[in-house]
Amino acid sequence: MASVECREITVGYEDEGSGEPLVLVHGHPFDRSMWRPQTEHFSRAGWRVIAPDLRGYGASTVLPGTTPLETFARDLLALLDGLGVERFALGGLSMGGQIVMECYRLFPERIRGLVLADTFAAAETEEGRTARRDMAARLLREGMAGYAQEVLAKMMSPYTLTHRPEVAAHVLAMMTAAPPEGAAAALRGRAERPDYTELLSQISVPALVVVGTEDVYTPVSDARDIHARVPDATLAVIEHAAHMPNLERPDEFNAALAEFLRSLPDSAETAAASG
Repeated sequence: MASVECREITVGYEDEGSGEPLVLVHGHPFDRSMWRPQTEHFSRAGWRVIAPDLRGYGASTVLPGTTPLETFARDLLALLDGLGVERFALGGLSMGGQIVMECYRLFPERIRGLVLADTFAAAETEEGRTARRDMAARLLREGMAGYAQEVLAKMMSPYTLTHRPEVAAHVLAMMTAAPPEGAAAALRGRAERPDYTELLSQISVPALVVVGTEDVYTPVSDARDIHARVPDATLAVIEHAAHMPNLERPDEFNAALAEFLRSLPDSAETAAASG
């Protein structure tokens, strides 16, 4: 793990392998280790895999208050600028997928392809905004442990909980270790996120949409909606997985991602097209 000063914070990140860059953005309330099966696989398969800890999580600086998705996106851009990464494939899961959409809104010319895993594009409802703010207050008041225990069975499929207890233990450990101030700041920011639905139809690079069949947070119907709206999108529905198919079913997730990455035009072609 390396770290670097980006804007006003320190960002911890993994940077493994060489070749075309693949940037992976974790969800809430996780950290970069959620991408370990992908970092290991694709760094050996000829990709330079960069997986940062978002501000407020993992080894990155924790700042209380509210962290909008735009702030996360600009942190990522500053990190990639510092690493000399010009064009890249960009993927994210859940909140990470929403950050990926925000990145495309802000700097589409830098992105070769998008991976949108177990996420959704619509703005938060009023009920949802209230729930996120209430949860932020609870995490600050009580810490992460109770919340983590409550949501584990929604993050993981019954198959994973029964047959891959080590994966469930990893997910629980990430959630329990997340700093409450960082998690609360992200929840407040997501409560105010923009609606990316119209943006989806403007995406001009290939996209891979991934979802677990048993995801109750962002169900298959949400993934099908994103897939229908993005002009050049592929949909991968992964069996026996819930909200974290990259960890629950890494072989299936990696196979879908590998096929997608092989299909991308090279950087020179996409740069010429966007120019």
